[in-house]
Amino acid sequence: MTIKRVLIIDDEESIRKVVQLGLPMVGNWDVLVASSGIEGILTAQIEQPDVILLDVMMPNMDGVATFRSLQQHPSTQSIPVIFLTGITTTIEHHRLNHLGGNGVITKPFNALELAGQITKLLNW
Repeated sequence: MTIKRVLIIDDEESIRKVVQLGLPMVGNWDVLVASSGIEGILTAQIEQPDVILLDVMMPNMDGVATFRSLQQHPSTQSIPVIFLTGITTTIEHHRLNHLGGNGVITKPFNALELAGQITKLLNW
């Protein structure tokens, strides 16, 4: 079985650290990190992760703009994207799902359950 590679794009260092610690420990996955949309797009193009966890609310280039940019590049348009958001309303989750991502995970999330949530959303 190949090791999954996950790219987390989030401006909050604490969220990136939780993912960096939790996914390798629970899922035995490699984790790549980016602290901004631009950095995340470049990392995704170079590293070709198996999935991108994308924060919705980031300064400069938010998650929606980042997602749209990823969808426009041939090298990244087929990479599954799961949105991370602190907004828990059904309307927000519906809005994000309607954009064409592969699901939504609400922050804060349990680091020990994150691999399972990703696996379920992507049918891995």
